[in-house]
Amino acid sequence: MKPQKCNHITRALLAVGLIGSASMAWAAQVPEGTPLADKQELVRNNGNEPASLDPHKVESDVEFNIISDLFDGLVAVKPDGSIEPRLAEKWENKDNTVWTFHLRPDVTWSDGTAITAQDIVWSWQRLVSPKTASPYASYPGNMHIVNAADIALGKKTPETLGVKALDDNTLQVTLTQPNAAFLAMLAHPSLVPVDQVLVNRFGDKWTLPEHFVSSGAYKLSQWVVNERIIAVRNPKYWDDAHTVINKVTYLPIHSEAADVNRYKAGEIDIVYTLPINQFAMLKKTLGDQVDVSPQLATYYYQFNTTKAPFNDARVRRALNMALDKDIIANKVLGQGQRPAWLISQPEIGGVTLHGPDYASWPQEKRIAEAKKLLAEAGFGENHPLSFNLLYNTSESHQRIAIAVSSMWKKNLGVEAKLQNQEWKTMLDTMHTGNFDAVRYAWIADYDDAATFLNNFRTGDSENTSKYSNPAYDDALHNAAKAKDTAERGRFYQQAEDLLGQDVPAIPVYHYVRTHLVKPWVGGFTPDKLGYYYTKDMYIKKH
Repeated sequence: MKPQKCNHITRALLAVGLIGSASMAWAAQVPEGTPLADKQELVRNNGNEPASLDPHKVESDVEFNIISDLFDGLVAVKPDGSIEPRLAEKWENKDNTVWTFHLRPDVTWSDGTAITAQDIVWSWQRLVSPKTASPYASYPGNMHIVNAADIALGKKTPETLGVKALDDNTLQVTLTQPNAAFLAMLAHPSLVPVDQVLVNRFGDKWTLPEHFVSSGAYKLSQWVVNERIIAVRNPKYWDDAHTVINKVTYLPIHSEAADVNRYKAGEIDIVYTLPINQFAMLKKTLGDQVDVSPQLATYYYQFNTTKAPFNDARVRRALNMALDKDIIANKVLGQGQRPAWLISQPEIGGVTLHGPDYASWPQEKRIAEAKKLLAEAGFGENHPLSFNLLYNTSESHQRIAIAVSSMWKKNLGVEAKLQNQEWKTMLDTMHTGNFDAVRYAWIADYDDAATFLNNFRTGDSENTSKYSNPAYDDALHNAAKAKDTAERGRFYQQAEDLLGQDVPAIPVYHYVRTHLVKPWVGGFTPDKLGYYYTKDMYIKKH
């Protein structure tokens, strides 16, 4: 998406006046004397068929897992939280508001044509343009890039974005205010450049293998929908000398049981996520092949707050109170997940946040209060609450939804009718607002609470709950301009307190990531966001 209580990213950013170093990239580090397999090929399951491979059209790890192998951004964040140069060789800033990035000399697309600063300007303008309808259109505004927020809302034209090419190799980014998380946010996959010529020539079809060009360690070779995506090593990549794996295959298997079976049959090297009901047995039989990594991510059920009865905060809060999240985290899941009463995280970005008062109440007291709230909203034995609970097709999501619906039925007499859709269909349903309550999750884009909390700001492109509270928006605005981490934490706590009362989404648990990894895969190191990159891995002789 590993757990360090101190905020390495913030510490790295304290030296923002320094020029970034052009040291060797974080890449495959093969220990001396390790015999390597002759065939350097990796097969990894990706959990679902990606909605697209256009970085401006997607919003989840299903797509970003692949995009992060195919594209480079200006910078990356290493597992220890430090900032690493990628397409940008170095940078400097003035007053933490005007940032100048110098691209590596001779950096090219996979077809050998030059990547220029203008490519980045055009790509970011495309990202924020309402015409693109990117789920991440609000992201540059959240970074405080000049005019980005107004452009995403259609109030200004994309050409007014505070980004300009000083020459082919120099990019200048102007912010409206200092932003301590700016460099970490810059590493997000939505900010990678795409090729303007290709997009203009082929439209949506630019992502087909025959047209595709990339800037990362791999280039797209084959895409058979619902079967596999294959990427091969990009010899034009600026750091190709440190890549080891020559070919990677991504499989869109959403059945966790099928994923494990194919792993056992030797067809897959990395399993995307483990079935809950097989975890203990797999840990016992496969031992070190089971990898459990902490992750800055929260699983939640979000409501359509514009639709009755979920336009009533009492109903939403009652449903939150009636869940026994300890049972869900420890019994239904039982892999190290933590019960969640926060949308963000208890410890993130150097601050510690706490849940609402009712999070510490005994379960009986919470249920009694939930019944009272529902009765005030007009629901009870004679008029039971009934609604549809949507989740994307997966054994784990189904198991959790069954547990949640049974708790609501037992504790409140509420009827949650379970519905499931394939991933891409569910995303469309969410963005069109055609739902009552929907399972979703957020994996941090960077190590700061804003990455979770911005999704509930009025008008944010990821605010599919359509929640709106001016006091909440003010808290986030004040956090962004806070003078230090402690002050920022106080405003984030204000925001979380409001979410605890208004409950546009019910946080269920904080994630860990579970994988099966073959013993011959070296360099498998998920970061705090849960991502692991093929270019960092290698296949040992076996």
